[in-house]
Amino acid sequence: MERAPVSWFVDPDDPRAPPQELWDRMTPEERQRVLDTLPSEFEVSEASPPEGDFHFNPKVAARDTLGGYFERIGRRVYLACELPVYYPAERMFAPDLIAVLDVEIKERAHWSVSAEGKGVDLALEILWSGRSKKDLETNVARYASLGISEYFVFDRRRRQLRGFRLAQGSARYQPIVPQEGRLTSAVLDLDLGLEEDRLRFFHGQDALPETRELLDRLGTMVGDLEARIEQTEKRLDEQKRRTDEQKRRADEQKRRADEQKRRAEEESRRANEAERRLAEALAELERLKRERG
Repeated sequence: MERAPVSWFVDPDDPRAPPQELWDRMTPEERQRVLDTLPSEFEVSEASPPEGDFHFNPKVAARDTLGGYFERIGRRVYLACELPVYYPAERMFAPDLIAVLDVEIKERAHWSVSAEGKGVDLALEILWSGRSKKDLETNVARYASLGISEYFVFDRRRRQLRGFRLAQGSARYQPIVPQEGRLTSAVLDLDLGLEEDRLRFFHGQDALPETRELLDRLGTMVGDLEARIEQTEKRLDEQKRRTDEQKRRADEQKRRADEQKRRAEEESRRANEAERRLAEALAELERLKRERG
């Protein structure tokens, strides 16, 4: 007896992934149809209103900083900004930043827990002028109930940073106690802290460089390298000039030596010629004497 097809309707006004038990009954083709239907873009009314550069820049800087760091150390951590996240039968949400450990690093339209086989490990929200109650109350309860291990809130306007971690065996968050002004993330194995109104990540005592800092360093390195190349080229040009001058002088000295040798040989030839002629004259004189005598 053939199995009846399993269908799931995605409400465009409240898109949700199917419950896990329904997902488990679906064929790969049915699951793919659901994934293709889950939206990855929403009208402004469906999400938090945009807050400009004060909100946008910190989350992108956090993603790029962490992404560069984990790539350098060879650790697989998927990072995304405002990516729609779908837990089974739960209302969609899109944190400013998510981190998921030990999964394939690739571009995604959304994160479906059922399809990926794993939920979010860390969420970060950035406050500027939005609703603090949503991030500091509603999300604290909701993210904990979904099993997100750690949750951080960076209030840029007030220059405050808060962190929450699931208590062992519990679905409730406990505040992360600051240590020397920083919050430790067990998920990232890094510390989070503030420098004025900037969110920074630390490995030990060293702050992870942001992209613009890496570019500045690269620019400085390139500038220094270009200056060293220019100096080296100048030194090589000066050495070549000196070498050419020494060669010119050596060639001149050789030319003079060759000229002196030529003159000496010419003088020797003339002297030999004079001696020969003198000898011939003396011989002729001696012959004439003999004939007269």
